Amino acid sequence: MTRPRKNSADESSALDYRSGFVSFVGRPNTGKSTLTNALVGEKVAITSSKPQTTRHVIRGIVSRPHGQLIVVDTPGIHRPRTLLGERLNALVQSTLGDVDVIGMCFPANEPVGPGDRFINEQLESFPRAVKIAIVTKTDTVASEQVAQRLLDVNELRDWAALIPVSSVAGIALDVLSDELVSLLPVGPMLYPADTTTDDETHKRVAELIREAILEGVDDELPHSLAVTIDDILHREDKDMMDVYANVFVERDSQKGIIIGKGGERLRDIGARSRVEIESLLGSPVFLSLRVKVAKDWQRDPKLLNRLGF
Repeated sequence: MTRPRKNSADESSALDYRSGFVSFVGRPNTGKSTLTNALVGEKVAITSSKPQTTRHVIRGIVSRPHGQLIVVDTPGIHRPRTLLGERLNALVQSTLGDVDVIGMCFPANEPVGPGDRFINEQLESFPRAVKIAIVTKTDTVASEQVAQRLLDVNELRDWAALIPVSSVAGIALDVLSDELVSLLPVGPMLYPADTTTDDETHKRVAELIREAILEGVDDELPHSLAVTIDDILHREDKDMMDVYANVFVERDSQKGIIIGKGGERLRDIGARSRVEIESLLGSPVFLSLRVKVAKDWQRDPKLLNRLGF
């Protein structure tokens, strides 16, 4: 039996196809996770204004006609204060060492500052990756301010590309994705075209719960929060999923904050996170939340391992 011969158009298409890994870096609240979600077209990374919201590597998959981007959302580069911070930085270092393109994000509504310059200097540690600059949140300021921010960012280094975007308004996202694809090496599709993430369901559910908790809490509590999932079970007698989750804090006083007066805050957290979890699982959900104290877990190697860090 003769194998069918590829025509020249097929061969040309295969030779032109590109695939690889892209990671976004930047100060807290520069829109990295929001940008990841906007490019992927669905929520694969939680978002919050709190620093170090992202705690593990999340891969969002963007399939385009001429290439496939694996967008790797990582914890932010920062000066660590705890063993958890050190481990997160090590995770970022190992991840950025393997990606093909690093996109540094600068919000249009904030000036370039010392934190940006610190991260820009750290990029020298990753010579393998092509570096581009992305000015985010362009929908929040006048065009003159966007232009000034582009000029300021351009002075930091010789970027391979400098692109202004808005994840919320959907401005120039196609321009960005096309540019990113063009900077990737020639290679085959790495994931099926309909795949949007390779993250485990348990981990995504835990993150959705943590996102709901982060809303409205003070600046110190977010660092002390961790969420684990004991089990996700499908009920045999009805169309419903049972989710059993643990919320860990470091002190009894923090446990009281999470639960709230008469359990009011915990019920609100459950109600808000359940909406997101049901959207993810495609089923009604019964959510069981247990709040536990793991004293100083951010500094305890055994507890960090137990909580998945």
